[in-house]
Amino acid sequence: MEPVTERHWKIRDDQMNPALTESLVQTLGVLPLTARILLLRGYETAEQGREFLQARLGALPDPDLLPDMAVACGRLEQALLRGEKIAVHGDYDVDGISGCTLLVETLRKLGGIVDYHIPLRLKDGYGLSAAAIRQAQESGCELIVSVDCGVSALVEADLAAELGIDLIITDHHQPPDELPACLALVNPHLPNNRFPWKELAGVGVAFFLLVGLRRRLRENGYFNSHPEPDLKQGLDLVALGTIADIVPLGGVNRILVRAGLQLLEEGLRPGVAALKKVAEVKQVSCGVVGFRLAPRLNAAGRLEDAALGVKLLLGSDPQEAAELAGLLDDFNRERQQLEQQTLEQAIARLEEPGAVEPYSILLADERWHPGVIGIVASRLVERYHRPTILIALADGLGKGSARSISGFHLYQALQQAAEPLAGFGGHAMAAGLTISQENLADFTDRFEQVARQSLSREDLLPSVTHDGDINLVDLTLGQVQELESLNPFGMGNPQPAFVSRNCRVLSPRVLAGKHLKFDVEQNGCRLGCIAFGMAERFEQLVGNVDLLFRPGINKWRGQTSVQLQLVDFRCSDVGQSR
Repeated sequence: MEPVTERHWKIRDDQMNPALTESLVQTLGVLPLTARILLLRGYETAEQGREFLQARLGALPDPDLLPDMAVACGRLEQALLRGEKIAVHGDYDVDGISGCTLLVETLRKLGGIVDYHIPLRLKDGYGLSAAAIRQAQESGCELIVSVDCGVSALVEADLAAELGIDLIITDHHQPPDELPACLALVNPHLPNNRFPWKELAGVGVAFFLLVGLRRRLRENGYFNSHPEPDLKQGLDLVALGTIADIVPLGGVNRILVRAGLQLLEEGLRPGVAALKKVAEVKQVSCGVVGFRLAPRLNAAGRLEDAALGVKLLLGSDPQEAAELAGLLDDFNRERQQLEQQTLEQAIARLEEPGAVEPYSILLADERWHPGVIGIVASRLVERYHRPTILIALADGLGKGSARSISGFHLYQALQQAAEPLAGFGGHAMAAGLTISQENLADFTDRFEQVARQSLSREDLLPSVTHDGDINLVDLTLGQVQELESLNPFGMGNPQPAFVSRNCRVLSPRVLAGKHLKFDVEQNGCRLGCIAFGMAERFEQLVGNVDLLFRPGINKWRGQTSVQLQLVDFRCSDVGQSR
């Protein structure tokens, strides 16, 4: 199998309505290019555009629109009033770590007696842990609240009931056909959901549980004798988990993340400040969270104990936070080494001479660490553009991580191929599974068959989506600064990308052996370009080129200028689809 080198350039919509564009320009006071971006993101009216731009916390929906919210809040209120011990059960990824931290921290501020458990990836596996439920019962716990897990925990929910423990499940994963029997199941994907935004992260569901609980306590006079917490102070945790879990950053998530990023920038939480220091973060953005902060929190769960991440985020001692952050940084470096070894081994198998060209990738190996296969699966998706499952084998059992491509719903695909599996869970773009080694061949055939039924050869060629053609002269400093106000960018709100054609390349050079830096000139307008990781394409920078890029602001030695971050480029005489 060869890596994918060709990519389609695909415009989001080539039938723009000039009247709608002008309407947004006039009513919102934005520049035409900004109005175009809003329209292409689905914001067609002034009211929709204003809500998007303002992203006010006051516009958040009523938490009671989520299933079982009233029941869950009522039981938590009861536990607080009676002084019952509450156990919070999280997950070992950043979403589960941040959600667990948020619930523990806030419930303690409300006067609760709260303990927590994060499963060990290698020992306990994903989801609610039966051992943790028994341990909670032995320690006198009468209520367990899960975060970012539990919607598939049929056996564990029955165990909790058998032990006399009330179970509140908060989760955001796709629910199976049969649901666990528990006191309350709060999940925006359930059929009885009335919440207007389904794509919450697990920490987002936990946040709305706390919003609902605080309102109930306020209405019943609880804060006449107890301090009332400011829930906005936990939005840094909400931003961490929401960005790391790659859920769409529109609607409710945009509001939560925008406010939370500001708190992460301030770094008032000792654990966040320490994490930023070891990651050498100067300014926080979604990219920084996704590629600098989240991997270090994730590394603890991948290689050691994710509870270290909760301890870091809960802690108030800067010295202890610095030590924990340094430990997570060490784990992250070890994770990177394991990841690179696994990637090289997977590529060697896929690119063997004479290897077939499948519609999916499924590899298993006893050398692989289950803590890094998800990351490597993502790298393979980038390289080959195929739905990918990697499985770490040990003692005849495989633990797998899966990543998908646009147009291939991974959870639904696993449902269709599920017979050989011991278990699975996840959503459209990412999933996890367990399988007996003896069933691997059967499952590989089934999954490949589903991929061939769902995908065409055209689907296996990646598309790069952009927001239309522009002239470089239109990219004034003021315009680009206004575009940056549309942050935070991510899934569901992609950073604006444009195409400029017939640009003359000037002064190309290679930076650090990996990147390209050069200027382009079009009709007398000259701008700087940076192309990360494209050094091997240096020889292609000749004559005139068409550019697909994301405009940004470059600050260097006191000077501020527009800089184009390249996504792709090609010779101007190459005729390809827009």
